[in-house]
Amino acid sequence: PFPAEVLLRMHSVGICGSDVHYWQHGRIGDFVVKDPMVLGHEASGTVVKVGSGVTHLKPGDRVAIEPGVPREMDEFCKTGRYNLSPTIFFCATPPDDGNLCRYYKHSASYCYKLPDNVTFEEGALIEPLSVGIHACKRAGVTLGSKVFVSGSGPIGLVNVLVAKMMGAAAVVITDLSASRLQKAKEVGADFTIQVKNESPQEVASKVESLLGCMPEITVECTGVQACIQAGIYATRSGGTLVLVGLGPEMVTVPIVNAAVREVDIRGIFRYCNTWPVAIALLASKRINVRPLVTHRFPLEKALEAFETTKRGEGVKVMLKCDPTDHNP
Repeated sequence: PFPAEVLLRMHSVGICGSDVHYWQHGRIGDFVVKDPMVLGHEASGTVVKVGSGVTHLKPGDRVAIEPGVPREMDEFCKTGRYNLSPTIFFCATPPDDGNLCRYYKHSASYCYKLPDNVTFEEGALIEPLSVGIHACKRAGVTLGSKVFVSGSGPIGLVNVLVAKMMGAAAVVITDLSASRLQKAKEVGADFTIQVKNESPQEVASKVESLLGCMPEITVECTGVQACIQAGIYATRSGGTLVLVGLGPEMVTVPIVNAAVREVDIRGIFRYCNTWPVAIALLASKRINVRPLVTHRFPLEKALEAFETTKRGEGVKVMLKCDPTDHNP
């Protein structure tokens, strides 16, 4: 490794919807796969070698990997919002290779030592958990918040976990899938709504009747036009809608409804400064992400793992990259 890098033997790598999307479509928005690319960005592993400039890690350390590494100290890095740096390196975003492999080299500053009571699998789940932490911070979730989460996939579920952790009094979540809503109940959702063919306004009124009021905060995790519309209609005047899910570039939304009611619409892009927070939450057992993992495959069966994710089975599919290690 270079002076500021470490070489890692990879252990656990989760499959994200974006990995599947690149595999199937070869692009996400402006990010286009032009050459062969290694997937994977939800990962943990063991340090094998450290560069000459690395002091906080040593061989044998178990680490969680933050996949986004700024390439230069630009204005965004200076203000602490390095996730917005236009030249950032990011695992498995073209043209940058990911870490779904046996051995992988990464910036040591973006590898975080895992306490003994945090497993490799939990370490890999810090990446999706970070999306929830960043989204709930941007949303302003606080003591007593009433929160509506749209979409009960892995990202919807981590938002439920984090919102409850940050003091939300009640969380209602929607999805098409009954089994995913059942999982949401398991991780702490107070109310669930299985959406069939209701209009966005009808979904919004169901949210209000379950909570007993309109939520101050809505976290939209699907990117689907009708769900964004429902998010606007559902959010209390003066509240905040955070858009986490990515859908088509152009979406028709009732923007005047949001404007005249002073509903703030905020975006999020990945996360920043979340790994230390997530590790502290996992180590103190204040958050339990273990129920999210429903399928495990060895690296040799990666294709089967990707097919499983593509079919929408379970919640989080985890790949095991180290055949010699049976520690979860």
